[in-house]
Amino acid sequence: MTDIFPWMTLYRDAVLRLFGARVLFVGLQGSRARGEARAGSDIDVVLILDKLLPGDLEHYRVMLDTLPHRELVCGFVSGRAVLSNWTRAELFQFYYDTDAVYGRLDDLFPRPGAEDARLAVQNGACAIYHACCHNFVHERDMSLLCGLYKSALFVLQAAHFVHTGRYIRTHAALREALTGENALILQYAGELQSGAAPLNCFGPYSEELICWAQRLIVHT
Repeated sequence: MTDIFPWMTLYRDAVLRLFGARVLFVGLQGSRARGEARAGSDIDVVLILDKLLPGDLEHYRVMLDTLPHRELVCGFVSGRAVLSNWTRAELFQFYYDTDAVYGRLDDLFPRPGAEDARLAVQNGACAIYHACCHNFVHERDMSLLCGLYKSALFVLQAAHFVHTGRYIRTHAALREALTGENALILQYAGELQSGAAPLNCFGPYSEELICWAQRLIVHT
């Protein structure tokens, strides 16, 4: 599946048939929204209802089972009150990484700004620092390190927003904008994702990520 738009039309129409006027927002996130999907990439859909009632998730699951490429579908489903009271740091990434297919996020919560981005940087860097230190000492898990570098991409986007007021969505554009240590973190993330990282990279890549996260925690 290379063109996500026909599938999203099927999804939107199916959701509207199922929930009707209760649907407030339908969206797409992740690599397919950015135009950077690979074969087998997840389809990260967003569904916001007026409120999430008992039984809604079961009806939603059954509906998804009728759609093509069901095995790729994941994403976020919520009621309006829960979403609007989500932490502002989380809403920062949610807002800027979501393409609207039906409805508007601006009608559901205030647009996140620089302070929300700063909180996203702090929260993300703290989580990465703790997990990477633990992984280095105890787990030695390369797949976990790859996941932490993926999380670092979101932190890089938020940090760039803090300093410039500009959200850079695609990784390709981010590569052109970043310099120094931030560019190195992005480079390592790309190497890990593509399988091009050196075989003995666990130690140095972990140490680089820990030092980078530490500096963000202290100085952001």
